[in-house]
Amino acid sequence: MSSATTNDMPACGSKKVWTSLITNTAYLSGLLTLDYSLKKHGTKYPLVALYTDTFPPEGHAALEARGIPKQHVKYLLPKLSKDFSNDPRFYDCWSKLTPFSLVEYDRVVQLDSDMLVLKNMDELMEMELDPPSVGGKGKRVFAASHACVCNPLKKPHYPKDWIPENCAFTSQHSQPDAAQKDGAPPTAGLSMPNGGLQVVNPSTEVYQLILDQLSNETSGNYDFADQSLLGDVFNSRWVTLPYIYNALKTLRWKGVHDAIWMDDKVKNIHYILSPKPWDEKPGEHAEESHKWWRDVNDERAKAEKDKGIDDSF
Repeated sequence: MSSATTNDMPACGSKKVWTSLITNTAYLSGLLTLDYSLKKHGTKYPLVALYTDTFPPEGHAALEARGIPKQHVKYLLPKLSKDFSNDPRFYDCWSKLTPFSLVEYDRVVQLDSDMLVLKNMDELMEMELDPPSVGGKGKRVFAASHACVCNPLKKPHYPKDWIPENCAFTSQHSQPDAAQKDGAPPTAGLSMPNGGLQVVNPSTEVYQLILDQLSNETSGNYDFADQSLLGDVFNSRWVTLPYIYNALKTLRWKGVHDAIWMDDKVKNIHYILSPKPWDEKPGEHAEESHKWWRDVNDERAKAEKDKGIDDSF
């Protein structure tokens, strides 16, 4: 279960919260801009930064300067750790399962810190999921969008079955209008959720099922950490969200899933893969969607500077 330091604010005056995991300062600019974008679009709920022991003092100072509540969580790892040297980010991803343990809240919506909110999406706080009393045995354990398994960059270490023909989003190409409102069934494609956005009713029983699987040696075989585990343990028993809530930037690329992508419908864009928008120098925008982030980040920086906050994050 989670633990908090005396400087933390785990309750935040709200029983429903957004959360984002932060383990180092490499993603801190992303988290700060995510928080700004949520507020910019009028959310009624606070974002709580879930930090691990590896998060440094300057990161804490940055959160405190902006009044962003924070809460300590344990760094999770499976019993047998898989070699993620090709994708080191996955070592941190196990800890994105901790929102299932935060029973002090009624609803947690976990967001990756490399996301940018473009429209209000508070409705995720109200959608129907199984109550904690069901203990993870129901059909609506959590909600998420599908993972895209097209492997558009043709990474050689990705599984061989990660091809467009096996992608849930490909099944929606013929009905782009419907794809803005409904996700493909949880059994579509390879049946894997993307871990970037998870809508959760925290539950001791559900979290125990997750911990049990982490302690199982088979969890060391998961290629995609947390999302592989969720897709396995709760196979077909999760609610699919349309891509607009976790719009992976690669979906917009020509020939990937541009057949369903509509700029004006996207509520939350997810800047998966490298480089991240904040790692690029001015003028190095690799793609148009990165400029969306930089524009909001510049707006945030100006607003913070006007308040006397100028710590380079």
